[in-house]
Amino acid sequence: MRLIIRHETTYHFETPVKYGLQQLRKTPKSSHQQTVLSWRTHVTGGRRELSYEDEHNNTVELISYARDAQHLVLVSEGEVELSVNDGIVGRHRGTAPLWLYQQGTARTKAGEGVRSILRDTPGSGSLDQLHALAAVIRARVAFQVGASEPDWGAEEAITKGQGVCQDHAHIFLSCARELGYPARYVSGYLMLNDRTAQEAMHAWAEAHVEGLGWVGFDVSNGISPDTRYVRVATGRDYSEAAPVSGTRVGGTGETLSVAIDVVQQ
Repeated sequence: MRLIIRHETTYHFETPVKYGLQQLRKTPKSSHQQTVLSWRTHVTGGRRELSYEDEHNNTVELISYARDAQHLVLVSEGEVELSVNDGIVGRHRGTAPLWLYQQGTARTKAGEGVRSILRDTPGSGSLDQLHALAAVIRARVAFQVGASEPDWGAEEAITKGQGVCQDHAHIFLSCARELGYPARYVSGYLMLNDRTAQEAMHAWAEAHVEGLGWVGFDVSNGISPDTRYVRVATGRDYSEAAPVSGTRVGGTGETLSVAIDVVQQ
């Protein structure tokens, strides 16, 4: 399957930006299950300074603001070909050691909520256990657009009993690490069946399973990623795989809009 993707992020400021830098993690990479046929980034109101690979093997583009800019538009677009892989990504790549993904973060710190989910999860030390874990999380924490706050961690979403894909991924990471699996957050694009326009990237999780390597689990949709999914960035939690992050001086009164289109060729 070939997917055509366009991802536009637009910032508007009431006062000019004196200086600012943004890190973009919006560029997918070719791997054994996806081939990036073309990809480009257009910048209005700034310029692309450089590109590098971070510790998680993500492609990061560094964008600077034009002096006194009041608009910044970042457009990433291209074409990606996907093949069937049953959610299996394969061996670990990148400079970060595998054990790093067993380390918790503030967003994935395990508490009583995580422990209660693990008590309800059947199985022991197997791929079936991870699939069962995903099912328990989905049953306990309902998917609800706009239900959570951006800074929520796993425990907050479990307590509220609702969340979005980001929350489901954080809960899965926390639980999988408690079970002894290296686990990581994945940010990417998903072709939806009912529409092409979207307002945010999708999120899911991967666990490293002996003999298989990294395996994906989309708790929100109750499946492992298929040919509708394009992997873009990974990290120990959302903060390390965020599509856009940065800092600036000036630029008060920010307004942000995001428009994503994912269509089959």
